[in-house]
Amino acid sequence: YIFYTDWMWTSFVVFPISQSTMLAVGAIYYMLFTGVPGTATYYATIMTIYTWVAKGAWFALGYPYDFIVVPVWIPSAMLLDLTYWATRRNKHAAIIIGGTLVGLSFPLFNMVNLLLVRDPLEVAFKYPRPTLPAYMTPIEPQVGKFYNSP
Repeated sequence: YIFYTDWMWTSFVVFPISQSTMLAVGAIYYMLFTGVPGTATYYATIMTIYTWVAKGAWFALGYPYDFIVVPVWIPSAMLLDLTYWATRRNKHAAIIIGGTLVGLSFPLFNMVNLLLVRDPLEVAFKYPRPTLPAYMTPIEPQVGKFYNSP
């Protein structure tokens, strides 16, 4: 989860969908086959620590501290674990209710997280990505291209 601030709002739409799905599907799959509650929180903690390491690595390379935003997985994962505990006899309810809670709470927690990023536009222009997104790629002007065409 390398959350570049120059793609922050585009990324915000894509990442909560993919990451809440990853958290819910991965953790529920594991919980249903092991029967161990608390797994989602464990999973989220590992992902958080991994992102702290990535954040530290980028900071060591000279990027600003908030160049990578560490996502807030743990509260959503705790909701998922709570749902699993509450619906232990009904696995489908754990999937539907838990998945919905994760899908709804994850973007909210991360929206607050993103609001704390210091001047994302300045960071974007000071530290551009090595490859530009399609909408920022310069297009050569086509003026007069067909002027002498028969």
